[in-house]
Amino acid sequence: MQSPVLTIDNLCLEFPAYKNNVKALNGLSLHINPGEIVGVVGESGSGKSVTAMLSMRLLPERSYRVTAGSLRMLGRDMLAASEKELLRIRGRDAAMIFQEPMTALNPTRRIGLQMLEVITHHQKISHQEARIKAIALLRDMHIATPEQVLESYPFELSGGMRQRVMIALAFSCEPTLLIADEPTTALDVTVQRQVMLLLREKARQRGTAILLITHDIALVSQFCDRVYVMYTGAVVEEGRTADVIGNPQHPYTLGLLRCLPEVVKPGESLMTIPGQVPNLASLPMGCTFQERCTYAVPSCAKRPNLIAINDGDQHRSACWLPLKECSL
Repeated sequence: MQSPVLTIDNLCLEFPAYKNNVKALNGLSLHINPGEIVGVVGESGSGKSVTAMLSMRLLPERSYRVTAGSLRMLGRDMLAASEKELLRIRGRDAAMIFQEPMTALNPTRRIGLQMLEVITHHQKISHQEARIKAIALLRDMHIATPEQVLESYPFELSGGMRQRVMIALAFSCEPTLLIADEPTTALDVTVQRQVMLLLREKARQRGTAILLITHDIALVSQFCDRVYVMYTGAVVEEGRTADVIGNPQHPYTLGLLRCLPEVVKPGESLMTIPGQVPNLASLPMGCTFQERCTYAVPSCAKRPNLIAINDGDQHRSACWLPLKECSL
């Protein structure tokens, strides 16, 4: 069996603050195997983007403190990696697609210059060879006029076209791992589906593993092999996507699914999860979801561990009362 391309084990991270430190990650554990598409889903403030940024070591170095745990990518200790090592890893071994391509692309430089810079930095090929490869990559993204796109500035392209450019950039050096942080949030529904289909198609062709960060559990259900549901910096449920979506065992997962417009019957109001995510600088004792949970019991005062729903099962939930049968 191949080793995971990314392994996060019991990771705790906090941001120093004036009074109480903000605990962004609280014992986070997850892994991604080669070629898998794995979703990480949760509300804003659950720690999804922090996980993505830390995995690539893109958080400002003095802005955070890792208090426990480890993060390994392709066998390397990413928390101890030097800047020189990170420059070799980023782009070549691991790449990232950001939420808003307009802020990820340099607005003062043409697309061609940005693509060629990435390709020539990681691969020992000439400028002309890099240009040929860039054109092929853009054409591979179903862009009909790649030469024209190379001569364009980011602001001259639509949102969907910019995101296609970002996907082409991400795949330019054929990375083993691709981290996609809310890659379709700024796009309309039609373009969103096109981009996700393209992302999955190219990942399957190249054997690239994808970590998909999103708040959209419906998107996860369509495109991911496995899913981690995060809340207040920790995983509350994990497993194969079909198991987690089809038979949710944590009240938070069930709440996210019940909020989908697709499950609301005509004439009914859209359901919401009551309350809000607790202050990460003063988290409650025990289960951090208990104040919003309709199934809370006295034992929720103690924090539950992730336990398998069935012996030997990949489907695990961090709840004292797993929901054996749930109907939406």
